Amino acid sequence: MEIITCKRCGKIFNYVQGDRICSQCTKEMDEKFAEVKKFVRENPKVDINVLSSEMEVSIRQIKRWIREERLCFTDESPIGLNCENCGTTIKTGRYCKACKDQLTTRLQGAAGTKEPAAAKKKSSTENKMRFLT
Repeated sequence: MEIITCKRCGKIFNYVQGDRICSQCTKEMDEKFAEVKKFVRENPKVDINVLSSEMEVSIRQIKRWIREERLCFTDESPIGLNCENCGTTIKTGRYCKACKDQLTTRLQGAAGTKEPAAAKKKSSTENKMRFLT
């Protein structure tokens, strides 16, 4: 545990983990997130600049929530980020589905797993109860 100053308000607090902001600022950010999420639900086609100005949240913070998969936008929404691997426009997270699948396959190969996770699922008959007569 270390003592640091909050990046938002400058107050000194005991830092344990996570963002380098105090508990009061964390609470305020969580409340602001709830407001932003509600606004996005009510206005699914809102632009990121309008969202930022209307909700008084920085574009950087909005993009952070998107990368953390806390905010997700519809396909009709103009808001999107680029996949960190291939550059495809995505609506939430850091990677597109194709890159996630490719990364999963590589990690399974590195771990020595022969079959992908989808192939490991048991067939529907294996999970059924059987009775001896």
